[in-house]
Amino acid sequence: MIPALGVSPASSRLGWLDALRGAAALAVALHHASYVYLPDLRVRLADRFDPGLFGVLVFFLVSGYIVPASLERRGSVREFWFGRFFRIYPLLAVTCLLAVLPFLLGVLGLRAGLERYSPATAVLAHMTMLQDVLNVPNAMNVLWTLSYEMAFYLLVVALFVVGGHRRSAPAAVVLTVVALVAVALTACGLLTGAYAPAALLSRTAGTGPVVAVTVAALAVAIPAASSRRSAPRVAGGLLGGLLALALVAVNGRVGAWEGLLMLAAMFTGTAVHRAEHGQISRRAAGATGAAVLTGALAAGTWNAAPYGRNAQLVWCGAVLAAAATFAAGWRLRHRRFPAWTTGLGTISFSVYLLHPLLLMAAAQFLGVSGREDAVGLAFFLLVLIAASWASQRWIEAPAQRLGRRLTRPSPPDRRLEQHALAS
Repeated sequence: MIPALGVSPASSRLGWLDALRGAAALAVALHHASYVYLPDLRVRLADRFDPGLFGVLVFFLVSGYIVPASLERRGSVREFWFGRFFRIYPLLAVTCLLAVLPFLLGVLGLRAGLERYSPATAVLAHMTMLQDVLNVPNAMNVLWTLSYEMAFYLLVVALFVVGGHRRSAPAAVVLTVVALVAVALTACGLLTGAYAPAALLSRTAGTGPVVAVTVAALAVAIPAASSRRSAPRVAGGLLGGLLALALVAVNGRVGAWEGLLMLAAMFTGTAVHRAEHGQISRRAAGATGAAVLTGALAAGTWNAAPYGRNAQLVWCGAVLAAAATFAAGWRLRHRRFPAWTTGLGTISFSVYLLHPLLLMAAAQFLGVSGREDAVGLAFFLLVLIAASWASQRWIEAPAQRLGRRLTRPSPPDRRLEQHALAS
């Protein structure tokens, strides 16, 4: 999940992306709200469709479409990281603080046993945004997606600094193939038990050391990749990219196949952007999308088999719905979307990060959980939209303006621009 990139919602060129972002954020919020306000409906829906997974996959496709283009438009890795920092961290820091505040006040425990980890480990892991692939519980349940966003950023920078940024279609296919290999090896019993990739590094070396090494690696990789000198730029980019791949493949909370397919979905969005702008053929982008979609359906179907046919249908339904929604949005990209849809996209990051906090307050302090309450759900949505509007206006937007002011004096890196054009 990424915040809007600062374009006008009225822009017909990017209005479809805002509309998709808004719909995805609302789907995730409603998915989580149904546990509190519509528990009976949630039980009935559980065997039919997963709106949360659908929304997350749409987010990943949108991120893949827009994030690499943002880096290439700037032509500067330094400005890219500055932009990401000021778009994500201010609101992330505020919401994480609010999430742990009840624990600090002695009112509630932290989710998923986060209090069992040392404060330094928990804080540093969340500062990297890679906590979900560092075996550290998320301070809020929705933060796991940011770990895969961060891994994607690191891979995009790695490809950019070596001139391989236009090879997003092969990257998506390779990630899908590796995911299917992981599924096959698991089926053969070779990636089970002590050899299962999930949290392998943390189980072997310990979570604290893995977090420390990751923080140190990022402290070297990001500044080095932002250098104007070729050698450190390439070394830093590759270090960050390899770190991201290693953590997703062998240390994620979810299976390696699932983490790799999330990255493949993002690179599929990138392939669509490249085809639209004539950098690759539309046939190549279509083949990439078909390969990733087929791989996701096959891998998910096999892994959901132990949970029954309904679980398989839920996975496949969410994957197909996300692909169809993104494709429909792209087909309608030249249309003007209603202002309310693009406005919802503008506040989508706030919707995504604030709704778990409001649900926590409703369930833990207002006692609304456990009964059907459609009126309460409607009121929750109104409060969420209002709070998200205020958050976007007074936290997100000022931080983004500050980021633009800090990076504006930096002259374009002509060598990087020439490098990108020549590739």
